[in-house]
Order: sequence, then C-alpha cells, then structure tokens
Amino acid sequence: MPAEQTSDTFPEDRKVLQIDVTAGATEEATSFIILAGQEFSGEPEEIGNHTKNCLTPKYDTGDGMFFQWILCASIWLVSLVVNLIQNSPKFWPLAMVGGCVWATGNITVVPIVKTVGLALGLLLWASTNLITGWASSRFGMFGIDPQVVSKPYLNYIGAALSALSAVMFLFVKSDVNTRTISSESTPLLVNSINSDLQQSIPADESWVDKLSPLQKRIIGCSLAIVAGVLYGTNFVPVLYIKDHAKRNESIYAGASQFDVDYVFAHFSGIFLTSSVYFLIYCAVMKNHPKVYPEAVLPGFVSGLLWGIANCCWFMANHYLSAVVTFPIITAGPGFIAAMWGVFVFKEIKGLKNYIILAVAFCIILAGSLSTAFSKV
Repeated sequence: MPAEQTSDTFPEDRKVLQIDVTAGATEEATSFIILAGQEFSGEPEEIGNHTKNCLTPKYDTGDGMFFQWILCASIWLVSLVVNLIQNSPKFWPLAMVGGCVWATGNITVVPIVKTVGLALGLLLWASTNLITGWASSRFGMFGIDPQVVSKPYLNYIGAALSALSAVMFLFVKSDVNTRTISSESTPLLVNSINSDLQQSIPADESWVDKLSPLQKRIIGCSLAIVAGVLYGTNFVPVLYIKDHAKRNESIYAGASQFDVDYVFAHFSGIFLTSSVYFLIYCAVMKNHPKVYPEAVLPGFVSGLLWGIANCCWFMANHYLSAVVTFPIITAGPGFIAAMWGVFVFKEIKGLKNYIILAVAFCIILAGSLSTAFSKV
C-alpha cells in the first residue's frame, strides 16, 4: 500500500488504530510496516478464533443454545468498546447481515463438537470457510468486486490444496465420549419443575447424545461444512458496502474504507440473531430452556476472545484483502484444534489418524502459503 494512502484511509479522529507512515518513507519500508500489522492481525485471530471453542468440550453446554447466547452477548460488548474507540462511525444496517450469517453458523458449534469432536469439526469448517471466503473474494460473488491477484496460478493451486485437505480430514476418526452430567451442570430451570420427580429420573440428555456413532459422524460433518460456508460469507456485506462506496450512484457512496468501522454493526447483527434464535428455542421448549450455570463464565470469556480476535481479522482484511487473509487465518485454528484434540481432549488417537493429520497439515500449509504469495 502506498504511503500516501494512509492519511486518506484514517480520519484524524481515528488515529488510535492508525499505523503511522512518514511521508518520506520508501515503498519497501511502508510494506514492512504494513506486514508487521498483518502479523499482529492474523495471529491473535488464529488463537482467539479457536480458543473460544476449546472451552466447549471442557464444560457441559447442553444443547448449546444458552451457551451461544452468552457468547454472542460478550461479543457485542467487545464491539461496543471498539465503537467508542472509533468515535461511533456511521452505522450501516447491511453490515448486520454478515453478523446474522455468522450467528446462524455459530449455533451449530456445540452439536458439531458433541458429534465429531473439536479437532475434526474445526478442521472441517475451517477448510470450508477458507474455500468459501477465498472464492467469494476472488471471483466477486454476491455483488462484490473480484479481487485481482498478481499470480493467479498460485491462487488456484492454493485453493485446490485447501479443498484436498478438507477431504482428507473426513478420514480422521475422533473418539468423542459422552460425559456423565453432574448435578452441578444440571439445568437450573429443569431442577425447579419438580424436585421429587427429578430424584427418580436421570438428567435430560440432549438430542445429540441419543444418536448412533454413524449418525453423529454424518450429522457432525454435514453441520461443519454448512457452518464453514456461512463463516466464509460473513464478510460479504462489509465488502459489498466498501466496493459500492466508490460509486457515486450507490446509496453507500462515501462509506468508510476502514473495515473496523463496521465491527459494531456486524457484531450487533450477531447478538440480535443469537437472541432471536434463543427466544425461538425458549418457545419450542415451552419456556423451560436448559440453562447450565457452569457455562456462563466460559461462554463470556469465549466471546471476549473471539470478539478481540475478529477485530484483528477486520484489520487484516483492510491491509491484505480477504482473498489473502482467509487462507492465512483459517489455516491456523485447524492446527491448534488438532493439537488440543490430540494432547488435551484425547479425541484423536492411533498412528493412522496421526499420519493423516500430518499429511493434511502439510497440504493446508502449502495451500495457505500459495494463496498468500499469489498476491505478492
């Protein structure tokens, strides 16, 4: 990015998040400073985007509806702070659609973790996320402008390798054991219905616990792929606004080109959609939702981590463009997820699985690097 664009991109009242580049800096020095910003933006997202899911198998979250609502409420609080730091930029309702799409994918996380495990689930949706996000940015799907790369052949090779890695992950078998639910994790609202009856009836199982191993694998893998597609398109509304802001005839003419200015609207869409889903769930459960008290703090902390990490992703999109950030950022969580699944939760065992994982990691790493360097 040329040095002179910096002052145009950031208004005077937004210098909290500005990378200052002096007017006399050379092109190489400017690129180096921006690269440092990209590294800062990418790595926290990789860690934060995954770590929020590491808390899911650690604590009993039931069917996940209450957990996801707490998580999304925490995410919205992060955006509120960002909005204040940014001096409340103009709110574009269309950006909320991206949050709605993400929240729809997010309600599948707990069932995915309970059916196929954290490692396999995250590897699948991360790979699908990568392919969807890359394709929509590269070819200009959904009304956004296609993003041009200097080396198209590297871009296509990277996407193909990422798709291959997604197929390989299907052959990884995870061992997800159903944990015994303690009295501490039993839903409070279920307890209050009839304490005498509850003494003779075991704690309610979620619908996931009643599935056969084959059903769990089919449903879990399918949900992970759907979630990946939704995650991969959640930035499209923001990119649409930015692209059409350059056209005088558009209603979005003059809209900000700084991605972080859309965080509050995007995250507001997440919380609004999550709340709607939770209210529908309460109605379906006849006002007896399964509320797990031990999931409150992990859900809140998970939301904070994800919110901060996703703000970094918004910044990375600004400096790199989505066609580059998706391969880089979505590859990292898969590796971290598998390490947690192997060493902490013991979901993945056996030499065959380890070999498949090792080969898949090499392929997705090569794919990510190829896609990233295609723009250099």
